[in-house]
Amino acid sequence: MAMNKNTVLAWATTIMIIVGLALIALGAFRYDDVAGWGFAAVGIGFFANAWVFNALKGRV
Repeated sequence: MAMNKNTVLAWATTIMIIVGLALIALGAFRYDDVAGWGFAAVGIGFFANAWVFNALKGRV
């Protein structure tokens, strides 16, 4: 399987979605105090970056 730029962006998007879901889950289920809000905010930031990477596929 050749790793061209679109394949790399697709893998990066997939990994960032998984990490974002993990951070949101940590914020929701593991931490009940203010740290949970921080974890959830960073997870949403990972989703935003994954959205940008997905939008760049085919354009870079």
